[in-house]
Amino acid sequence: MPFSRALLTEVVRKLGGANVLGAEIRSQADLAMLVSKRIPLAALKGLAQAGLSEQEIDSFVIPQRTRRHRAERHQPLTVEESDRAVRLLRIQSLAEATFQDSEKANQWLRHNLGELGGETPLTAARTETGARVVETILGKIAWGAAA
Repeated sequence: MPFSRALLTEVVRKLGGANVLGAEIRSQADLAMLVSKRIPLAALKGLAQAGLSEQEIDSFVIPQRTRRHRAERHQPLTVEESDRAVRLLRIQSLAEATFQDSEKANQWLRHNLGELGGETPLTAARTETGARVVETILGKIAWGAAA
């Protein structure tokens, strides 16, 4: 599923926009460059506001202890952590757009799916390959196919 303009805008908004990110993000290329330059730690607030729990941020993006150390040193996320944060917000935002309801989307992300071998979409999205499978499932749901 392509990374639409609306999805890009939503992910950037959830990351805190230009105020937090320090730059206007107008394209996927801009977002990729931002990830390679490392996203500020403050952008993690957007994951929590999007409905990801502290435990999920801890498990899927960056451990809390590491977060505290980075905050003390005023360091951003690593490239890998930045990539994981963007990926999770992309999947979460796509689920919201698909279900047109953040509560339903967040419930679905935590529901074990047979198509994912009994894993939750959130767990599958730990990897880019898994995230692409989740995007495909959401695309089927959006088009009304059995998923």
